[in-house]
Amino acid sequence: GETRRGWLGVRIQNVDDATAEALNLGSARGALIAGIDDKGPARPAGLEVGDVVVKFDGKEVKQSRDLPRIVASTPVGKAVDVSVVRKGQELTKSVTLGRLEDGERQQTANLNQPPVEVPSATRRILGLELSGVTEELRKRFSIKETVKGVVVTRVDPSSAAADKRIQPGEVIVEVGQEAVSSPADVTRRVEGLKKEGKKSALLLVANAQGEVRFVAVSVE
Repeated sequence: GETRRGWLGVRIQNVDDATAEALNLGSARGALIAGIDDKGPARPAGLEVGDVVVKFDGKEVKQSRDLPRIVASTPVGKAVDVSVVRKGQELTKSVTLGRLEDGERQQTANLNQPPVEVPSATRRILGLELSGVTEELRKRFSIKETVKGVVVTRVDPSSAAADKRIQPGEVIVEVGQEAVSSPADVTRRVEGLKKEGKKSALLLVANAQGEVRFVAVSVE
């Protein structure tokens, strides 16, 4: 018979030290979920963008590359326990795996983002010049209508954000796992993280097509 490899329906990133600190993980470990396929098994199981998978079916996920290997070797249709760290708390979710072949036919997830507020004035923080989303900026940077958040209009080349390859035209969707819709939201959230004693702010950044990634940027 055919081999049926398991499929979870998530896009993942590795966790570096700065990201681990921003997520209260203790140490750099696990696989950070940066996207969830709308039609995949992860969504109904209650997994979320920003969750860090640390254990899958009783097997430890030390780094992100461990996860696809463990998932692919797990039988399709098996309900497995998945341990994730969400906002510093460890939770266990039960996921019934789909078939990898089905997964390969699926498109990248369209992440549901909160409605955008009226854009407010440009601000600078973390070496980024930020603006609310306007039609003019959507046209200038070809930003898809589904992408909501705060637009990066300029990046200081000597900043930590530039080191992390944040580009003008990208959109900040979340700061510290909270949705942002104006430059003021970003400033407020970064100041809050500084007060909490965080060394880095974890940004969820979308490109013009709406593909997202997590970036930990130093706030010091």
